Amino acid sequence: MNEEIKRKLQEKKERVVRRSTTSLKWIIFSLLSGLAIGAAASFFSACLSFLTTLRMKYDLLILLLPVGGLFIVFLYRVLHEENDTGTNLVLRSIQSGEHLPLRMAPAIFLSTMVTHLFGGSVGREGAALQFGGSIGAGLGRLFRFDDKDRNIMIMCGMSAAFSALFGTPMAAAIFSMEVISVGIMHYSALLPCVIASLTARYTAMFFGIPAEHFDVPLIPSFNPAGFGLTIALAALCALIGSAFCILLHKGEGFMKRLFKNPYLRIVVGGSVIVGLTFLVGHQTYNGTGVDVIRICFTGSMPWYTFLMKMLFTVITISAGYKGGEIIPSLFIGAAFGDLFSSLIGLPSALCSAVGMCALFCSVTNCPITALLISFELFGFEGMPYFLVAVAVSYVVSGYYGLYSSQKIMYSKYKTNFINQRTH
Repeated sequence: MNEEIKRKLQEKKERVVRRSTTSLKWIIFSLLSGLAIGAAASFFSACLSFLTTLRMKYDLLILLLPVGGLFIVFLYRVLHEENDTGTNLVLRSIQSGEHLPLRMAPAIFLSTMVTHLFGGSVGREGAALQFGGSIGAGLGRLFRFDDKDRNIMIMCGMSAAFSALFGTPMAAAIFSMEVISVGIMHYSALLPCVIASLTARYTAMFFGIPAEHFDVPLIPSFNPAGFGLTIALAALCALIGSAFCILLHKGEGFMKRLFKNPYLRIVVGGSVIVGLTFLVGHQTYNGTGVDVIRICFTGSMPWYTFLMKMLFTVITISAGYKGGEIIPSLFIGAAFGDLFSSLIGLPSALCSAVGMCALFCSVTNCPITALLISFELFGFEGMPYFLVAVAVSYVVSGYYGLYSSQKIMYSKYKTNFINQRTH
């Protein structure tokens, strides 16, 4: 009997040691990941800010967008990444072990810079997910991690880059776990992603990269009328988000069928963006548009703003330019919320904030992340509005999404295991 007790105590001791060793390993490597990717993302953010300022100062740089497109296609051919699928490749590398090359990091870094300098309508967080995941995978290979641990390093990289650039460490920590397979989260990555996210954010703060925040000064008491209007706004945003995803996927396929040569495709797309920019007479719809989002909160944007941003972004990405889709999605949500506010009388800032979190949820299928990002961007006072908006948007958006490699593991409507990719 004493031998049996000793054996069980020894086994328990060994389990405790293994768990402690594993936890210590992830604390060390997630700190390393957060520091390295936080520094890289800070440099990336500083470069984007400089290039955006340069573009706004010299409006005619937009004329060089087709030339910049030629450079992007050439760069990806030189790096043998002609079939690069962006964030989809990062998701597939975690799902099925598909190789995620380290050279993806400089490729998306440089190509996103070029796109922003010359006025392509893209965001930055999508690019951050790609180079963050790529660096995380590289660190995993460097330290000879097995496939499962390497996947956790990729998620750490995604969280770190997102957190450093946007300043939302809570949302960033959860996003990389939630976006891969909706309905099933890899909680083994929770500790590493949290540490990497916080470390990257504090690293970015050290380098002077500010966190995004939008003021919502007037939030009415949540009542039945507000509840109903929030449901209506969230449902409409979910439909717009689904339409945006469809246009992105169909637009890319259409451009590839119409112009099989990638050089010709990107020149034509860039030329169309140049023409549209001169047609509207300003660069409101070029670049990320974060400054325009702030204007939406004041209720002073034209009603068609969200449609124009959709058009510019779809053409830019379909043509082959590189960047992210998340900031454009937030732009579209804010602009539509502004329009909705003018029709029903709720404060513009509140409707823009609700529109942003609803659009984000609809295109990413990540309700927990959407709720967290709304708290970090807008504060907690509007919680009932954000909570309803996220829930409604998640259901109404169906199975559409920005990333065709994303998997919906469980039905949004029943407790059924479906394991299907987004449309």
